[in-house]
Amino acid sequence: MAYWLLKSEPKEFSWSDQVRRGAKGEAWSGVRNAQARINLRAMRTGDLGFFYHTGDEKRVVGVVKVIREAYPDPKAPDWTLVDVAAVEPLARPVALAEIRKEPKLAEMALVKNTRLSVQKLTDAEWKVVRQMGGMRE
Repeated sequence: MAYWLLKSEPKEFSWSDQVRRGAKGEAWSGVRNAQARINLRAMRTGDLGFFYHTGDEKRVVGVVKVIREAYPDPKAPDWTLVDVAAVEPLARPVALAEIRKEPKLAEMALVKNTRLSVQKLTDAEWKVVRQMGGMRE
């Protein structure tokens, strides 16, 4: 299993919106960055990701699961979608400022490349952020 971080502007599509989609999930759309597209194409059914609110919030708020692997975006076939469904909220959201202060996360893509909308996480990064968010293994 791989781990990811998917960023969304909460005014456009929030964690609450994701939760409302239920088990049928939602297509992760609007990605128009080549590296993010590569990451979407690498996702496999069952992979987990953090749902991250961008904009004013800048914080990890929940966990999603990939329920459908990469397929062409019907609105822009050169681009890629995956479907994700909400798994659980973090017990406590984890702000970008906290992540930046954690030495174990110094190499995390979110710290090094804050503009990338879909990011790969290491197993260690996944565990540290979950712990920071009050989640059990």
